[in-house]
Amino acid sequence: MESDGSKKEMMRQQVSPNKLEENDDDRVHDSSVDYKGEVLPLRSSTGAWKAALFIIAIEFSERLSYFGLATNLILYLTRELHQELKTAARNVNYWLGVTALMPLLGGFLADSYLGRFSTVLYSTLIYLVGLILLALCQLVPSLKPCDETSCQQVRKVHEIIFFVSMYLVSTGTGGHKPSLESFGADQFDEGHQVERKQKMSYFNWWNCALCAGVLFGVTAISYIQDRVSWGGADIVLMCVMGFALVVFLAGRRVYRYRIPEGSPLTPMLQVAVAALAKRRLDHPSSAEELYEVTPASASTGNSRKRLLFHTNKLKFLDKAAIIEHKDNGEKVNPWRLATVTQVEETKLILAMIPIWLACLPFGVSVAQISTLFIKQASTMNRKLSPHFELPAATIYSLAAIGMIIAVTFYEKMLVPFLRRTTGSERGISILKRIGIGMSLATVAMAVAAAVERRRLDSLPSTLSVFWLVPQFVIVGFGDGFALVGLQEYFYDQVPDSMRSLGIAFYLSVLGAANFLSSLLITVVDRLTQPAWIAKDLNSSRLDLFYALLAGINTLNLFWYVYLAHRYSYKTVRGRVGAAYLDNGDDDVESHGH
Repeated sequence: MESDGSKKEMMRQQVSPNKLEENDDDRVHDSSVDYKGEVLPLRSSTGAWKAALFIIAIEFSERLSYFGLATNLILYLTRELHQELKTAARNVNYWLGVTALMPLLGGFLADSYLGRFSTVLYSTLIYLVGLILLALCQLVPSLKPCDETSCQQVRKVHEIIFFVSMYLVSTGTGGHKPSLESFGADQFDEGHQVERKQKMSYFNWWNCALCAGVLFGVTAISYIQDRVSWGGADIVLMCVMGFALVVFLAGRRVYRYRIPEGSPLTPMLQVAVAALAKRRLDHPSSAEELYEVTPASASTGNSRKRLLFHTNKLKFLDKAAIIEHKDNGEKVNPWRLATVTQVEETKLILAMIPIWLACLPFGVSVAQISTLFIKQASTMNRKLSPHFELPAATIYSLAAIGMIIAVTFYEKMLVPFLRRTTGSERGISILKRIGIGMSLATVAMAVAAAVERRRLDSLPSTLSVFWLVPQFVIVGFGDGFALVGLQEYFYDQVPDSMRSLGIAFYLSVLGAANFLSSLLITVVDRLTQPAWIAKDLNSSRLDLFYALLAGINTLNLFWYVYLAHRYSYKTVRGRVGAAYLDNGDDDVESHGH
């Protein structure tokens, strides 16, 4: 570790003299800059909750718009465009899948070139264009789905504009989701004890705002779609998103920004090339012999990069950090010699792949709540009074309510209790939290199978829609643990330069799961006679389909527990070029098993 004198000398090289006169704690000591582009922004006037609240506000608006469209989409396709149930379910899953996979592109652009703030801004504008087109294809007479008098055949121009609009919304979401959430998390300095704890809470309250948007989307917007018009709902969504954009821009002066550093994939490729080139070399006897950047040698690039401890997993990659020749003053070739931190960051990404795959069955279960669960609700008795019938999509609000309850319980009761009993800053490890959510999703599928069996047995009488309450609420509880845990896991465990891509990895779990759900529906449709998912829901066997999902999730849960038990979390040992080193004990503890 450097002496205090050398640290101060480094700070003199990096910041202006007037900033050195201030207390170290007054400044943010990570790679953030303020809106003027100056390093070491003032802690008191930037970041933390005063900035995060602006960002959370636009998330509320985006989720309101998204779920206002997504939850009723299957009903629009079957009722307005007259598609068969299996065709509509596949189309919804395709759209949900593309929407959840697009963030991989958006996250890459945000981390590499555009920056998170700019990516959110451009994506919101694209989102708005999609909402405007949706409104036009409902309000302009020649673009409406049918003539005023009859609807024997849906207009092709309406279908084209409708799907173009929906996929513009997907594109907007693709840049919006990974950048906005990671941009919000960037407002908290992990090297500051108070802000580090606030950051753990941030993901919980972020999801509460998300669920509030979902609640309004599946209640107020669904009611407008059902009782007023689809065009009226689209106008409301367009106005809300426009207002949210204004709110987001209003916080520009208090945000902390991260400057893009180029493609985050290049260092990992360099590690692979260097390890392959030196594959015949023997492993060194000690990790101390491997190459790592020190504050004294950090003259280029991000001089405040966090350093990672060496681990013994995937040892082949360690060869990339073997020093072949003594330092002769020549510039290091990054394709021949990588740092220990670069090697460990590559290991982190590779270690995530099995966890990502193990989460797919959970994602397939979640996919059912916006397709088959909603279609179930549409066939059940939804009358609350002789003159009021509950819109089918409104039942989705139960999942949002369940998630809000779970997140609030976790934040206000479970974590404080576990912190006191275990002494761990986090309370419960991230993967354990995800595992609890996956278990609840398995229970939800079993309950859904039992309820659907009860519905089929009650035919021809109509069962009350409130029989669906348990499965929606349990899914919501599961989301409060698993989805929030996945967000935190993929943000926290990726390299610092890939935080937007990390959120995209989380979203890609749901995207790939939606495609898998479509594939599973197709396979089940072809292999079952009579079909488990028929055009008429009353002649289908959704109970067997849900039971199949429960069985798949149960088997997968054993595999996930095995992976989680063997997983090694990221441990940070310091920061190159910083005026301090992170508290290693806190970091190790907070990311531990």
